[in-house]
Amino acid sequence: MFSLKEKKAVVTGAGSGIGKAVALLFARQGAHVCVMDLNESHAAEVVKEIKGAGGQASAHVADVSKQQPVVDIFKEIGRVDILVNSAGVSHIGNVETTPETDFDRLFNVNVKGVYNCLYAAIPLMKTQGGGTILNMSSIAALVGIPDRFAYSMTKGAVAAMTLSVARDYIKDHIRCNSISPARVHTPFVDGFLAKNYPGKEPEMFEKLSKTQPIGRMAEPAEIAGLILYLCSEEASFITGCDYPIDGGFVKLNN
Repeated sequence: MFSLKEKKAVVTGAGSGIGKAVALLFARQGAHVCVMDLNESHAAEVVKEIKGAGGQASAHVADVSKQQPVVDIFKEIGRVDILVNSAGVSHIGNVETTPETDFDRLFNVNVKGVYNCLYAAIPLMKTQGGGTILNMSSIAALVGIPDRFAYSMTKGAVAAMTLSVARDYIKDHIRCNSISPARVHTPFVDGFLAKNYPGKEPEMFEKLSKTQPIGRMAEPAEIAGLILYLCSEEASFITGCDYPIDGGFVKLNN
């Protein structure tokens, strides 16, 4: 089950965090993974790790907010069986404390970046007779999260784009779903704590972890497991759906 042999998968933001976990898991399941990331050295390290374990991978350096370079990379890749839109950035602040520059930055990466990859990948999928798309939404699109104004805006847009693509391309045998994680222990979390709570990182990590009813943050590999299922043939009857993976946050955090 969950074999990706003879599949070519593009994973954006695959140089670290959830995207890296997805790339490594997809490679173990037999896919040729196109590791797309803004950071060239991070992308190269992931490719090296995959190849060192006997997998297939290639590195592609791209700013997903720039359409033409993204289109050019997808043309170079040629065939795309699976697209995972994992690239994203975050921001802390409410509407009053969100400068226009930060609002634009989040929109350009989290919304326009997803659009650009969809724009580049869907024509290829139509030509080849189908494909699978997984977009990274968030619980911030489902419930009100304090001080996540711009981030929540972008994830709401991702959820809407997922439904639109699923509906528009169902007859082209293109499935499109999204997942909505709660807090995941990624390098972003460690960097945030180091920057904002120097010397108190363990204490604040524990505090953030306990905001999840399950009592901890998710690990990237746990998120990757759900993504693998939704991108596999075992999920061939699923499209236009969002899956919270949140340790009970949405339904139990009352």
